[in-house]
Amino acid sequence: MVPSIDVVGVGNAIVDVISTVPAEFIEHHGLAKGAMTLIDADRATSLYELMPPGIESSGGSAANTAVGIASLGGRAEFLGKVRDDQLGAVFVHDLRAAGVAFDVDPSSDGPPTARCLIQVTPDAERTMNTFLGIAAFLTPNDIDEAVVASAAVTYCEGYLWDAEIAKAAIHRAMDIAHDSDRRVSLTLSDSFCVDRHRHEWLDLLADKVDLVFANEAEICALFETDDFDSAREQIRDVVEVSALTRSARGSVVVSGNDTWVIPASPVDNVVDATGAGDLYASGFLHGFAHGADPERCAGLGGLAAAEIISHIGARPRVSLADLTR
Repeated sequence: MVPSIDVVGVGNAIVDVISTVPAEFIEHHGLAKGAMTLIDADRATSLYELMPPGIESSGGSAANTAVGIASLGGRAEFLGKVRDDQLGAVFVHDLRAAGVAFDVDPSSDGPPTARCLIQVTPDAERTMNTFLGIAAFLTPNDIDEAVVASAAVTYCEGYLWDAEIAKAAIHRAMDIAHDSDRRVSLTLSDSFCVDRHRHEWLDLLADKVDLVFANEAEICALFETDDFDSAREQIRDVVEVSALTRSARGSVVVSGNDTWVIPASPVDNVVDATGAGDLYASGFLHGFAHGADPERCAGLGGLAAAEIISHIGARPRVSLADLTR
C-alpha cells in the first residue's frame, strides 16, 4: 500500500526557550557548553529566571524535523506527549499551525509539559538544558499503529531513549514500521547521549534501523574514536544508509560500498546553530521518502540546515519548498 504519510516523527514534545547570552554566562552558571543536559524542575525554574528575554516556541528534535518536512511540502505527523497545561497548548497549536498532524491526547495528570532552555553564545553555539517533564512518559500505548504503518519512514529521536518507558515506545514504533514493510530512521541526537547508550544503540542500529543521522562528534563517540574516517567506515557495516554531518564541511553519506561527499550550502552569517541537525534530517528524509538518490537527499538537507542557522530559532522562517525550487 502506498504510504499516506511521508514521515512520522517520534520524540520529546518540548517548548523551547531561546536566549542570546554572552560567553561568560555559560561558565558562570556551570553549564556544559554545546551539550544537551537533563535538569530537574527546580533547576529549570532557577535557570529560566537567570536567562535574558528570548523566544518561546514549540520545539523538540523530532518535532522540528517534522515541521521542516511540512515546510518542504511533505506530509508529516508527530507522536509525543504533553500535559493539558499552558505550554502543552502552545506546543499543539504551533505544531498544527506548521502543517504537522499531531493527535496524541494531552495527559490530564503527571509532570508538566517539557521545556528546553537554550543559551546561544556569540559563536552561534547552543547550550541546551532540558526538563523532560511529561515528554519522558511517552508509552507504547501512545504509538498509533495505523499512523506508523501509513508512514514511509518512522523517524525516532535518540534523546527519547533516556527514559525506559519511552524506550519501549521506540521499540514498538520500529517494530510496527518493519512489520508494515516501511523504513526506520534514528538520529543519535548528542554525543553525551551516545555515551550513555552506546552499546544498546549499536545493537539497535544493526537490528532495527535503516537510516541513521549523526554529526561528526556523535559518530566518533559511537565508535570511541577521534578519527572521523574510521567511524565512517565502521558505521558503513552496521546500517544501510548513514548521513553524517560535519558543520561547515557539509555532509558525508555512506551506503554499502558507496560514499557521497556533499558541500555545505552557503550561509552569509551563521546566527544560531539550534536545529541545524534537525532540519538537515528534514531535507534528507523528504528526499528519502520520495525515492531520491543520496546526493539529492543530502543536498536538500544542507539547504534546510542553511536556512535554519541563518536566524534565531529551530523552525524555518521561509518556505523550504520555495527554496528548493
